[in-house]
Amino acid sequence: MLEIDHYAYQSRWREINPLTKGLAYIVLLLVALCSIWFVQLIILVVLAPITCYVTRISFSKYCKWMMVPFAFLMVSVAGILLSFDWSNSKLLASFHIGSLYIGVSAESLWVAQNAFFRSLSCLAITYLFVLTTPFDQLIQIGKKIHMPKALLEIILLTYRFIFIFLDEVAAIKRAQTLRFGYISPRTSYRSLGMLITMLLSRVLTRYSQMTIALETKLFRGDFHL
Repeated sequence: MLEIDHYAYQSRWREINPLTKGLAYIVLLLVALCSIWFVQLIILVVLAPITCYVTRISFSKYCKWMMVPFAFLMVSVAGILLSFDWSNSKLLASFHIGSLYIGVSAESLWVAQNAFFRSLSCLAITYLFVLTTPFDQLIQIGKKIHMPKALLEIILLTYRFIFIFLDEVAAIKRAQTLRFGYISPRTSYRSLGMLITMLLSRVLTRYSQMTIALETKLFRGDFHL
């Protein structure tokens, strides 16, 4: 079981109607997307302790999870923040390379600020929803809103293959670690290359085994969701 699924199944809000949680998620997302940065900051500050309490996770773990997308967000914000111009008259702070000025303008600062708080507030909302809604409830929501059955089956199979992929990665890496495959940088690179090479064949083998199991059970191409 994925760690996120573990917390979703032990959540204090697990028994709440999935449609109610889905509707609240959409409403909060719309509020975060359409509001000013101060409201987005309030959403972020309020939802962080609520998520920790409801899902029974520590605040340090919550911050650790937030830091993963935060690194990508900072790279994006930096790209928005920097402006390039042949004159520094519109730049609040700048430096130049030859005749090209690189700096921060009032407009880029405003856009970067909005993008930063909007992204973090939407991320906090998504964490609250994902960490309180088990996967089977997500499928229920999809059925209630009449998502195409083929799409639901693809989602289910993708979810299943995530588990297969992670299970194979863990098994191969465990075997390599027992053989001191990561004892030095050189052996680590070599082991990583072998892991990637073996992973494809192992996953295809597991897929073949699943196909045989389904055919044995007289599978007719229709999952009963």
